[in-house]
Amino acid sequence: MQSIMKIVVPVVLFGFLITSCATTVQVRPARGVVVTKVHRPKIIVHKNVNYYRSAGVWYVKKNRVYKRVSVPAGVRVATLPRGYKTVKVRGVKYYTCKGVYYKRSGKRYIVVHV
Repeated sequence: MQSIMKIVVPVVLFGFLITSCATTVQVRPARGVVVTKVHRPKIIVHKNVNYYRSAGVWYVKKNRVYKRVSVPAGVRVATLPRGYKTVKVRGVKYYTCKGVYYKRSGKRYIVVHV
């Protein structure tokens, strides 16, 4: 009986560790998808259009829902979203987060297409 327990206990423990070490995957909506709530969005006005940025994803609000959109080049923001990365493209320093590239301009950042 003890020899069986010596085999069963490590197998059960190993199985438990494998399932408890699952990675968390953060899913963001695809472009054009409509969502009803956006967590703590920052509102950025560009050419008289209100854009909502939440966790690096950009939305436009229409009729109480938010539609995910591609942000146009030229939008100016005061802060970068959390989780941004610094990259160099052809010797120029950019900041990127979730497919959007930003370039520093004075104390602000401008959305650019690279």
